[in-house]
Amino acid sequence: MNWIFRIVAGGIGAALATSIAVALRPQPLEVDVVKVVRAPLAQKIVDDGRARVRERYTVSAPVGGTLARIDLHEGDVVEPGAVLARLLPLATPLLDPESRKTAQQRLSSAIDAAQQAQATVARARIAHEQGQHELGRIDALVTQGALPDIQLDQARVDARMREAELASATFAAKVAEHEIEQARAALARFTPGAGKSEQFEVTSPVHGEVLHILHQSEGVVTAGTALLEVGDPQALELVADVLSQDAVTIKPGMVAQVVHWGGDWALAAKVRLVEPAAFTKTSALGVDEQRVNVVLDLDGPPDRWRSLGDGFAVEVEITTWSKSDVVQAPTSALFRAQGRWSVFVIQRGHAVRRVVEVGHHGPLQTEIASGLQPGEDVVIHPGTGVHDGARVAFR
Repeated sequence: MNWIFRIVAGGIGAALATSIAVALRPQPLEVDVVKVVRAPLAQKIVDDGRARVRERYTVSAPVGGTLARIDLHEGDVVEPGAVLARLLPLATPLLDPESRKTAQQRLSSAIDAAQQAQATVARARIAHEQGQHELGRIDALVTQGALPDIQLDQARVDARMREAELASATFAAKVAEHEIEQARAALARFTPGAGKSEQFEVTSPVHGEVLHILHQSEGVVTAGTALLEVGDPQALELVADVLSQDAVTIKPGMVAQVVHWGGDWALAAKVRLVEPAAFTKTSALGVDEQRVNVVLDLDGPPDRWRSLGDGFAVEVEITTWSKSDVVQAPTSALFRAQGRWSVFVIQRGHAVRRVVEVGHHGPLQTEIASGLQPGEDVVIHPGTGVHDGARVAFR
């Protein structure tokens, strides 16, 4: 019996010792793991923007006087020559020599602006004709198989941009001609012996809609007072203010997408202009940032974005780089160690630190130039407990 008791007690002691050893043994760390893949990747700059009418005209009072109440409202359609406002004369401001001199200077400036606008129209027309000629040439080469289809798509986009530039220049020329007419009508009121009507009519220079009424109620106004704004709400462009560090990577012609604008689909757009000067803007965190306006043109049928209006908020995604076949890993798997980018790769149940060379960054993924192969498992969001050689288990 003593012999049997010793055997049983020894077995229990060995089992207990084994259980204690297993309990005290370090447990593998639970980690989240994602495979390295080869897939398309795009680097984008995402920022808030707004839609605005490409060509707007601020109608102002050419002479001082008493403004009659403006009967128009925002959204009203006006035609060229339609009466927008009426000015009733005030004897002193409408007849003094200083006002006459101001009217003469306004006429001279309007004539100079009209000449400049005509030159701009001529340049835009030449560029438009060249764009149409280039489109026809590339279309023929694509039909023959000498060029890829993507060049034809680019030529069509360029032709549409040239057409929009010509329409913009023509709009500006009409505005300049209207300014001359208004300036001459204002100067005629100071001509001795000229018939002076009891009121001065301010007319619309172009076809469009009333965007804003700036001075609707009756009252005395001085020469140059802004009365209302007229423009075509369907001729929209987008402007997004981006950080100056991002602006240097953006070039005219880059493609973009417009998201979170209210529609259920993304809108295509193209960068037209990166403004050459930055401005200071205070962020939501109270930090002063240098921002640059990037102007984009909407691409595609106007029916897709017809519900957009002047001043509407949008979110713009500008693609600065893209490639269809890239080895990539989640950005959350990368960390800095000894001044170099590294990741933890899973090998035989252990986390092994590996130095990698990174390239471009996407929204969630980063290009891996060297150090990783597709199919390898890497740890994402590695905590402080993960170290080189640590035993790990998939969460």
